Amino acid sequence: MENRIGVYICHCGTNIAGKVDVEKVREYASHLKNVVIARTYMFMCSEPGQEMIIKDIKEYGLNRIVVAACTETLHGHTFREAAKKGGLNPYLVQMVSIREFDSWVTENKEEATEKAKSLIRAGVYRVNYHRPVETTTYPVNSNVLIVGAGIAGITAALVLADSGKHVYLVEKQGFIGGNMAKFDKTFPTLDCASCILTPKMSAVKNNPNITLYTYSDVEKIDGFIGNFDVTINRRPRYVREDLCIGCLSCIENCVYKEPKFISEFDEGIGKRKPVYVSFPQAIPLVPVIDPETCIQFRTGKCVQTCLKGCPTKAIDFSMKEEKVNVKVGAIIATTGFKVFDASRDSKYGYGKLPNVFTTIQMERMLNSAGPTGGEIRLQDGSVPKEVAIINCVGSRNENFNAYCSRVCCMIGLKHAHMIKDRIGADVTIFYTDIRANGKGYEEFYRKIMLEGVNFVRGEVASIIPSENNRLTIIFEDTLLSRVRKKEVDMVILNVGLEPHDDWEDVRKVLNLTCTKEGWLMEKHPKLAPVTSLSDGRFIAGAAQFPKDIPDTVAQAEAAAAEAMSLVDRGVVESEPNVISIDENKCSGCKMCISVCPFNAITYNEEKNIAEVNIGLCKGCGACNAVCPSGAISQNNYTDDELFAEIMGVLRE
Repeated sequence: MENRIGVYICHCGTNIAGKVDVEKVREYASHLKNVVIARTYMFMCSEPGQEMIIKDIKEYGLNRIVVAACTETLHGHTFREAAKKGGLNPYLVQMVSIREFDSWVTENKEEATEKAKSLIRAGVYRVNYHRPVETTTYPVNSNVLIVGAGIAGITAALVLADSGKHVYLVEKQGFIGGNMAKFDKTFPTLDCASCILTPKMSAVKNNPNITLYTYSDVEKIDGFIGNFDVTINRRPRYVREDLCIGCLSCIENCVYKEPKFISEFDEGIGKRKPVYVSFPQAIPLVPVIDPETCIQFRTGKCVQTCLKGCPTKAIDFSMKEEKVNVKVGAIIATTGFKVFDASRDSKYGYGKLPNVFTTIQMERMLNSAGPTGGEIRLQDGSVPKEVAIINCVGSRNENFNAYCSRVCCMIGLKHAHMIKDRIGADVTIFYTDIRANGKGYEEFYRKIMLEGVNFVRGEVASIIPSENNRLTIIFEDTLLSRVRKKEVDMVILNVGLEPHDDWEDVRKVLNLTCTKEGWLMEKHPKLAPVTSLSDGRFIAGAAQFPKDIPDTVAQAEAAAAEAMSLVDRGVVESEPNVISIDENKCSGCKMCISVCPFNAITYNEEKNIAEVNIGLCKGCGACNAVCPSGAISQNNYTDDELFAEIMGVLRE
């Protein structure tokens, strides 16, 4: 039976029609072989545009469709669904991008019009060789894995657990809460961070639908969307969670009478013992023993007063790593951020000059449960009278991070208010621009100005020591167009946000895509901001890009909703553009296995051939391209289809 093709050309407002003469293209397309009808419409993806296609399929008996509009990625699903409603197999539709590949990149209108003709001709030639494709459905596991238990992971876990889904929440630190647990107050309302966070942390602990794995890492993920098999590595904390009652007597009875070792949670300005909890409200309230500093692990000669003082004998120095396997249908990555290491920019003297702190260190100093009990003190114990806050340290800087970290300006304003409120010091903020673009943020900025905080617009060139343990800031005042100096007692470096150092490892394990800086990549910046490019995996929080707490919480709830939508569906369809391997042609060279990014191809030792798991295959075509035997073929990307498309581009 001869094919009957319909061609539909979108104006896309002026996105296409501003450069392409769509009527001229329509007239040309209408005379191509097997084209029965060719139409144009202002917005083909709109409801009337789709109805036009559905109606024409029935009225003209169309059995192939070519849509010349935007990309397959953006609206391929839209037009496949329209074809399906018209009674046509959805994979008998060919998308032709005359927006991204033509009108957006071609200056000359005549050339753009001719290029559109060529691309549509290629699409028409190709669609003649399309064959109906059927998808396979698989059942979906209703459990969800969340990696990272900061405020984003906690929020997503509670939303899913409250809807009846079982959640496995994995946190690499010994305690949940993430960076927010270090804060004293949140901007712009100055709410107590612990008062907001602690109830949510307790809710995680007490929710029967949440299984919490702290001091743990996701080691391996096998399977595919709806059916993931996850291996979790539980590192030994040397205190058994099933026996510990949280009395903390082990910390009190440790042979070290005073804290001696640097506290990572307190960002280096506090001390801890080898057995510790990071903060009083920690969940789980089960101490961790650090083998790097514990005498028992270093020498084997400790008197073990921690064990002797434990009423439940929960201390267990023989604990080993434990592997746990869980099965889930969806994964949410909420792995958070780290702050910029200010010592990388030597002009600030961080780590060398006394009384130069970062904002996260100031958070611990301001926190009543922190190492100074909430008191703001210089290293000699005195109270600073003049304090400088320097914005954009490590952000908006081509040498480090070109992007804006979004939260730094507001953190600086918050610290300025709290310092003036607690010790009445004179505070100066050195800034590039003050960016206060959230709800209530501009009002908070104005409030801080009225409190008498000094603002200097300019770049700090260097910080040098001066007399009486003071610090001299040399800076360019851009409003006065001159270089100035200012002496202060304390400098707070408002450091930006960065991905964790192990972002590459996280990306590989979770099979996610990242930006060049290491931020997790979303599928679409506007239409799919919490969906990743890997099916069944979602992202939320500052792992995706710097954001404040309200945006983090909102995104976490959105990711939870996406995961819930997936697992509630009950079944998931396989990717239609999967490959097949001809056993008679396969030579067993394994080249396809080495290039498959989804681990969808395995080697059958007995038959000496490669085999594909179509549940894992995403139709990327990498294996098809490298197969030297021609044993691999791919739905919708057969040789006939591709050669026809190429000939369509080349021929008039």
